[in-house]
Amino acid sequence: MVAGLSVIIPTLNEAEIIAERVAFFLSHGADEVIVADGGSTDDTSRLAEDAGAVVIDAPRGRANQMNAGAEVATRMVLYFVHADTLPPPTFRDDIHAAIHFGADGGCYRLAFDHPHWLLKSYAWFTRFDVDWFRFGDQTLFITAEAFSDIGGFRTDRTVMEDQEIVIRMKKTHRFELMRGVAVTSARRYLQHGIVRLQAVFSAIWLMYQFGASDARLVAFYRKRLG
Repeated sequence: MVAGLSVIIPTLNEAEIIAERVAFFLSHGADEVIVADGGSTDDTSRLAEDAGAVVIDAPRGRANQMNAGAEVATRMVLYFVHADTLPPPTFRDDIHAAIHFGADGGCYRLAFDHPHWLLKSYAWFTRFDVDWFRFGDQTLFITAEAFSDIGGFRTDRTVMEDQEIVIRMKKTHRFELMRGVAVTSARRYLQHGIVRLQAVFSAIWLMYQFGASDARLVAFYRKRLG
């Protein structure tokens, strides 16, 4: 590993936005962008590579894909970002400052690209340093050393893998909640209905907090959203 920042993006059929995302990260200080593709049937991989990303094929599932991206990363800081999420343009400086002051990992607060009151209220809770309010769309940075120490993402988790790794990391490493916001797309909410999808996510969140298995959470999601 050498100094710098590796951005890791798990993808599945993101041809419409992936080139723009790769260009954003490379133009704002990422030393490399790794696109871990989970079997896209569109031009995601080609467009990402043309934009300057390192593209790898990985078993489908965000945990699998993000672990695969981390395995080929060459920099000392890993930055996991969903394809439909953008951090502030200052992400590199923000992350390096957090690490300089002792953080081993951290994330931004959350915002949506849609003004619906329910989405605003959901995002508002992410300003609190409470484990319950850590979600993958907030992005996640972590040093490669800390990521190795905790064993990466749990591949037996299909959902809530992002919250689980934060909870586990905070038991042994310092986590920093940064003041800026990562803006994520509301496209899934608009597709399924904002109130309906938030109700499903809230139910999954509650079930997870009360110890529901990953299989039960996945079945619950698929039954209601397909």
